[in-house]
Amino acid sequence: MISRLTGNQLGALLMVGSMAGFTLNDGMVKLAGQSLPLSQILVVRGMAVSVLIYALSRTYGGLRLSLNRRDWALVAGRSIAEVATTYFFLTALLTLPIANVTAILQMLPLTVTLAAVLVFGETVGWRRATAIGVGFTGMLLIVRPGPEGFDAGTGYALAAVLCITVRDLFTRRMSAAVPSLTVTLMAALSVLLFGAGLSLQEEWQPMTLSTTLILLTAAGFIFAGYLFSVMVMRVGDVAAVAPFRYTGLLWALLLGWLMFDTWPDALTLLGAAIVVGAGVFSLLREHPRRLSPPE
Repeated sequence: MISRLTGNQLGALLMVGSMAGFTLNDGMVKLAGQSLPLSQILVVRGMAVSVLIYALSRTYGGLRLSLNRRDWALVAGRSIAEVATTYFFLTALLTLPIANVTAILQMLPLTVTLAAVLVFGETVGWRRATAIGVGFTGMLLIVRPGPEGFDAGTGYALAAVLCITVRDLFTRRMSAAVPSLTVTLMAALSVLLFGAGLSLQEEWQPMTLSTTLILLTAAGFIFAGYLFSVMVMRVGDVAAVAPFRYTGLLWALLLGWLMFDTWPDALTLLGAAIVVGAGVFSLLREHPRRLSPPE
């Protein structure tokens, strides 16, 4: 069955699977956060994830430590941004419905494009510039700034978007000699160390068998997300596969409904639809290559 799929079809399935893995990880973390402090979650999940990513990098030959000084500085900067991202994102996740947080994060392709223009002077045509403006309009419908619509959880989610944007700017400046899995492993270890430091200020709670299984399951899901995202880069065309990244929002909606009995209101859904539409358009304009699998 799989052997009959084209490169683009297989890439789309892998992207959907990757988004499912990351979103299911978020659901497990949110579930564990009902009884465990954030630092404990970061340490327990982080240890398992670091071991799995190390094994993955060894399997794919993606572990390389002989980098030049500039690349190591960029890896360090990206790791710091990853730590900040993890803290803000998980804090928002433990406060807001999972679908709301995921909807806000759909702004990322647009914010990264805007940041590349402002920081690196990249050129953007009027169509993509319009898409960015439309996307920010959709974001306003999601966060609804004001005394009634905006709260601390929303602020944490927006801070996570900012940190991910900075993280991706560091990534863009790295040379092609830096393997993606090396960067991922360094980020995972940095988050683990941050969790260990944060645990000095938070009292750990006794872990039951169920909470242990939840965190190990979270580690398995996020590992699956990383694995599929690596495999995506080996098949299909970027322009055809990238829009399937937005299936993460569908997974978040389904997960929030089934696990936490939450569903976004109409304005949030409308804003999310606008953001996703603008993001997909921007991605397709950024990758104007023909939509056919590589030979």
